[in-house]
Amino acid sequence: MFSQCIRRIAVIATLALASPALAQNDDAALSAIVEAWLAAPHGDYRSPAFTYWNAEGEVPTNCAACHSQPGFIDFLGADGSTAGVVDTPAAINAPIGCASCHTTAAHELDAVTFPSGVSVAALGGSAVCTACHQGRASSDTVAARVEGLDEDAVVSELGFINVHYAVAAATLHGAHVRGGYQYAGRDYVGRFPHVPSASNCTSCHDPHTTRVATETCLSCHRGVDEITAIRTRHGDFDGDGNTAEGIHGEIETLRTRLGEAIVRYAEEVSEKPIGYAADTFPYFFADSDGNGDISPDEAIFPNRYQSWTPRLLKAAYNYQFAKKDPGAYVHNPGYVLQLLHDSLASLAERIEVEVPAQRRQ
Repeated sequence: MFSQCIRRIAVIATLALASPALAQNDDAALSAIVEAWLAAPHGDYRSPAFTYWNAEGEVPTNCAACHSQPGFIDFLGADGSTAGVVDTPAAINAPIGCASCHTTAAHELDAVTFPSGVSVAALGGSAVCTACHQGRASSDTVAARVEGLDEDAVVSELGFINVHYAVAAATLHGAHVRGGYQYAGRDYVGRFPHVPSASNCTSCHDPHTTRVATETCLSCHRGVDEITAIRTRHGDFDGDGNTAEGIHGEIETLRTRLGEAIVRYAEEVSEKPIGYAADTFPYFFADSDGNGDISPDEAIFPNRYQSWTPRLLKAAYNYQFAKKDPGAYVHNPGYVLQLLHDSLASLAERIEVEVPAQRRQ
C-alpha cells in the first residue's frame, strides 16, 4: 500500500552506504513528511472517511476512489486497470498516502470530469486534488430531480440531495462546472483566478499537512490579522450595513439567514417543521417537537425530512453547498454569494424574507 514510501526508504538506505551525511539529511526530511502526513486528514486512520465501511469489510466501488488509497490507485489506472473507473471494492483503513499522488499516473493526470459532466483540463498538479474535492452532485442533478414539478407542492418522492463534502474544486470553478444549484435566468461567475502565485491547490495548502499557508495571504492583504478578515469586494452583500467585515462574514450572515428562511418556508408552505444537523446524514430532519433544534433523538435516518418541495430542495442544496466548503470565502466568494442570494430571493417569492438589495460582487 505504501510502495512509494518503501521505495523511498530503500533509496535512503542506498545513499547511506555511499554518503552517510546525505542520507541522514534525506532521512530526516522524509521522517518530517511522514509525521506531517500522519497528523493530517489524509493520513488519519481513525477518520470516518476511511473507517465508515469497516463493518462491511471493504469500501464499495462508488466510494473507493476517494476513501481508500488502493481505490484511488485503481481510479488512476496506476495498477494497470482502466483509468477513470474503480473496478473492485477497496481495502478499509487505507488512507490517502504516498502512492496516491506519487505515481506516474497521478503526475500525468491533467483533466477531471465533474458531476455536471463538464471536463476541466490543464489542471496540472491540482488534478489529483480536484478528482476527490469536486462533490458528487451538481445543479444538473437537482434540476433533473425536480423537472416538471410544481415549485411549492410537497412531493413525497423527493429526498435531500447532498453535494458531499469538502467541495473546494466545485466552488473554485464556479459556474463553469455548476457545482451549486444555479437558478434559471441568473448569471454566475466562473473560476476564481486569484493571483498567479496562488493558482493551484498546493500554492496555498501544504501537500502533506493540508494546512493553509496564511502568512502568504497576509503578506499581500495588509492591514488584517487573519484571513477571515480579508475582502476585496466592498459591497454590502448581506445587507447588514457592515462593509468593514471580511467577505467571510458576508457569506456567513447570508448562509445563516438562508437557514432561517428554510425553516420558515418549511413551516409555512410545506407545513412540516425542518431542522439541520451539520454532522449527521442526511442533515435535514423533521423538527418533531418544533423547538428549532435537532436533538440526537431527532437526528436519525427514519426522521429525515420528507416534505420537500422543489423550491425548498434547491435552497437546501445551496445551503449545504456553502456549508460543506468552509474555505468558500477564499476559493470563490463571488459564486457562493450569488448562490446564497438567489436561494433567498427564490424563497422570498413565497414567504417574507429580507433579501439584500445588492446581489452581484
